[in-house]
Amino acid sequence: MIGGSRLVGWFVVAILTAGCAAAPSSQSNAAPPNGQIETGQAVKRPAPAENDPDNFRTDFWVESNPVQGAVILARAPSGASSVTLSGQALTVAGDGFFLIGFDRDAAINASLSANVAGGKMVKQNLTVRPGNWRIERVATAATGGAKTSVEFRARRAGELAQINAARAQKIISDGWRQDFIWPVKGRISGLFGSQRIYNGAAGSYHSGMDIAGPTGTPFVAPAGGVVILAASSPFTLEGHLLMIDHGMGLNSAFLHASELLVKKGDIVKQGQVIGRIGATGRASGPHLHWGMKWNASRVDPRLLLPRP
Repeated sequence: MIGGSRLVGWFVVAILTAGCAAAPSSQSNAAPPNGQIETGQAVKRPAPAENDPDNFRTDFWVESNPVQGAVILARAPSGASSVTLSGQALTVAGDGFFLIGFDRDAAINASLSANVAGGKMVKQNLTVRPGNWRIERVATAATGGAKTSVEFRARRAGELAQINAARAQKIISDGWRQDFIWPVKGRISGLFGSQRIYNGAAGSYHSGMDIAGPTGTPFVAPAGGVVILAASSPFTLEGHLLMIDHGMGLNSAFLHASELLVKKGDIVKQGQVIGRIGATGRASGPHLHWGMKWNASRVDPRLLLPRP
């Protein structure tokens, strides 16, 4: 993804939408038909190019135009002592590269600021394009929703505490510099950002991308990182939940697995098998739900991936 070359484009887990629906897809080793995706191949990225010392960077470099749900690469001016995105302090690598991400419902206007030598401030305004979300309007009241029993609430509090603690860790990893790959091949059965409007009232939007596949199908790490949570006992909603921190505030969450093949604290490499697809937790069929967050912003995994 990052390291001087172009990004292809780019969880506290809250109560999920009315459940992830997925039907198993029968796959062979032949090339998949339209609507299917193939597991990508890891690509070795060159180290970030260093500018000539005499070629001083006086402004920000931003890889592409910001869009809601995307994470993109940027580079700070030379000698920047601090960088913020709309007032939010950012982590910047030693070579000046960093990530900026935009929530599914991010504001249209944002700004980058950097303090440089001599007390000077460099600022760049950004216009965030709207995302293209699948919105369905239905003339009925919402049904389903999260369980409300005392037992559920008691369990859920502990699960959310584990998720919060996992995401609060400060992880050092260069996974964010890689070109992300597909974690598994299969039919895309759910899109990030999709939402139903019930009689004018908006329901919760889908917080990740669903990839359907038979129970037991292995999935791989889309980029390197550190395992920050591996739920050996299924969570009420997420089932066997696996979370990987890729560094620079970017993390992945994989839900509903039938089996996890790594444990908390493991360092995983891009393309390494980390689990198997299942339907644990709140799921209507076997599939992999892949959610991503950059800091507090929910982002769309599909925007980080090459086209199938």
